[in-house]
Amino acid sequence: MLSLSEILLKHGDQISSFEELKEVIVREALAKGEMFFNLDIEPPAYKDRPTTWYDELEMTFSSAR
Repeated sequence: MLSLSEILLKHGDQISSFEELKEVIVREALAKGEMFFNLDIEPPAYKDRPTTWYDELEMTFSSAR
């Protein structure tokens, strides 16, 4: 299971926008072949983070498979 907290711990210092976060999620999901995504924490308040961030991250992960 891929967790948002895991992604942010590993790549958080390299991510400066919500769009970059989505790119990292896709890259990690494909590299690890993960089937499930755990949104266990709220992402940082990037200036481009939408109010529908939860749904967008879920869709981003689902589209990577």
